Amino acid sequence: MRPSPRMMASAFQPSKGLNLQSMALLPPIPLYRRILRAHRKFLPSEMRLLGDEFIKAEFRLHRNIDNPAHIIGFLTEWQKYAQNIEGDSWVGEKMDPAKIEKMSDEQLGQLYELMRAIQKRNANEEEGSS
Repeated sequence: MRPSPRMMASAFQPSKGLNLQSMALLPPIPLYRRILRAHRKFLPSEMRLLGDEFIKAEFRLHRNIDNPAHIIGFLTEWQKYAQNIEGDSWVGEKMDPAKIEKMSDEQLGQLYELMRAIQKRNANEEEGSS
């Protein structure tokens, strides 16, 4: 990712999910570090491990993207994610149906697998506590 400050400032449209403090997008490496710190501080260890691996894989996959629109979208969504983790507003939050409709079949498959893993973990925890 090679975003320029001018590109990010001109193309970024703040949404209602971002607060005034974070209207400017963080560059990729500081954002990456912020997310990992948020995981360390706010997530239980099991969720942190899963989240850290996912973050690392996503940032690696998007490392060589040159399309400014993709870069801005990627950074915007991950910055919103960091704010949600830091603010604990993600607990019990439902996904936006518009975002689900935009997902590819592969992304929907990954989301389904994640849902099944969470359900399996919850069932195992219930069996252990009974």
